[in-house]
Amino acid sequence: MPEIVVDNLTHTFGKGGAEALTVLEGINLTFENGSFTSIVGTSGCGKSTLLKMMAGLFDPSDGEMRLDGEVISGTDRRRGMVFQQDAVFPWMTVAKNISYGPRLRGASNSEQREIEAKWTEMVGLKGFEDRWPRELSGGMRKRVDIGRVYANDPDVLLMDEPFGALDAQTKERMQTDLLEAWQQSRKTVIFVTHDLEEAIFLSDRVVVMSARPGRIQHIENVDLPRPRKDEMRLTDEFIQIKRRLWGMLDH
Repeated sequence: MPEIVVDNLTHTFGKGGAEALTVLEGINLTFENGSFTSIVGTSGCGKSTLLKMMAGLFDPSDGEMRLDGEVISGTDRRRGMVFQQDAVFPWMTVAKNISYGPRLRGASNSEQREIEAKWTEMVGLKGFEDRWPRELSGGMRKRVDIGRVYANDPDVLLMDEPFGALDAQTKERMQTDLLEAWQQSRKTVIFVTHDLEEAIFLSDRVVVMSARPGRIQHIENVDLPRPRKDEMRLTDEFIQIKRRLWGMLDH
């Protein structure tokens, strides 16, 4: 089954130069098929850099990453990326944004309509299919982003602080909706965030990175039951995990 393996990865920007900067050092991780993993750490620890290398946006200076045994080099549709800022096309409706990838690959009109209907409903946008991005709230545009990536049917979903710009109430709603979509699709999700509560609520495990150069400081297996509801955030078990991880971060 597809999984991502990070093998002895170190990344130095400008390696060999006078101003070389090592941002990641000695990273070894395995992301199993169908798992939900969050990566946390202070700003500058390299977590977004690690995610972008998994997406194939650039190669590590040392070590390698593999998807299902094949070295990751460059982008492909097996890995979908959701960035913090929404990336919806303003000249396309919600439905056409969501079916963009399949349309590029030659999906028929009927296939596109089926994909649009499925994923607008899955991400909570049923009834907004013909709306333009300018007519949507920030949270709704983020739903379009997520629907478009899911509609492209990747094996791995890479998410770089996708809810960071949203208000607290919208953010919690998006987290719950994301979990519902994940539980139905069981894609492998790797989620970068600054928010410990978000990481614990969403994940099977939380990877804590040290300050730059980023190293793996701790891996917390989150054994809270699923499906998860907002009330779980108030339980003793949840709060204990949050306290434990908070003490590990370099503040």
